[in-house]
Amino acid sequence: MIDFRSDTVTLPTPAMLAFMQEAPIGDDVFGEDPSINALEAKTAALFGMEAGLFCPSGTMTNQLAIKTHTQAGDEVICEELSHIYQYEGGGIASNSGCSVKLLQGNRGRITAGQVLAAINPEDVHKPISKLVSLENTCNRGGGACYNFSEIEAIQKVAKSNGLGLHLDGARIFNAIVHKKEDPQQYGKVFDSISICLSKGLGAPVGSVLIGAAPFIKKARRWRKVFGGGMRQAGSLAAAGIYALDHHLERLQEDHTKALILKDALIKKDFVQAVFEVETNIVIAHIEGKFNAPELVKALKEKNILAIAMAPALIRFVLHLDITDDMLANTIATIDKL
Repeated sequence: MIDFRSDTVTLPTPAMLAFMQEAPIGDDVFGEDPSINALEAKTAALFGMEAGLFCPSGTMTNQLAIKTHTQAGDEVICEELSHIYQYEGGGIASNSGCSVKLLQGNRGRITAGQVLAAINPEDVHKPISKLVSLENTCNRGGGACYNFSEIEAIQKVAKSNGLGLHLDGARIFNAIVHKKEDPQQYGKVFDSISICLSKGLGAPVGSVLIGAAPFIKKARRWRKVFGGGMRQAGSLAAAGIYALDHHLERLQEDHTKALILKDALIKKDFVQAVFEVETNIVIAHIEGKFNAPELVKALKEKNILAIAMAPALIRFVLHLDITDDMLANTIATIDKL
């Protein structure tokens, strides 16, 4: 199978597996796993932040951040397509007791003006606006990236109104590579950042939440409450270390392949449009000979996997396990449909 369903399907490379096997391990709940400690410190330092917390998933790091920033009755401001709202099982309500104010942005991105207008006044009838959450890149926006100047403007609005600013950075390195940015820029403006290791970076599992030391200390306590302590998980952390050392620059290869796939799709008469491709996600509007589920089925019969995100939208995600030959095979198959 040629699997474009997500960049979460990647398998560890032989070199990553070898590095994992050599990793020193200990009990992380006691703070004694040297590989986890090293990953947390490395990730935090990369972004110029004080501390990190290794967790099983990006959903957990996002939910821990929300829980740590807020208390029950507060409100979280985010774009309506945000992963924290769409794909985390209602965790904002069930884990943190918070409400959500959804903003309609541009392919998952919101503006400082929208954030300012969304902040509730001091009024006992309304929840307290407490946290702004951004997603970069934006999954349902087709891997769209923020302009950093807009992030800085949002941070000024949040700070001047006493709100925290969280980044769901599940694919933050895709944005950084595409925009030729420095991770340190992000550490200066966000109060917390969730970084996924198991997508484009190719680690088998895990995400890191980074922030100020007191914030991470509090989040670590909530991780225990959430059941997120993994004990001897140093081998998994080692995969993250390897990914940060070896798999960042190669993300551009995925972005290039995504553009090639877009060019192949747009030639078909059943493809009405393709979202602008910035990173490794290609979303196409399907209409005519196929709808999106029908196209997914037709491709699966040719051993190619993709996802129908809606009746008219199909998504392909490029990643390190998609070879040049696989891409060529896929394009040849699409050409014949």
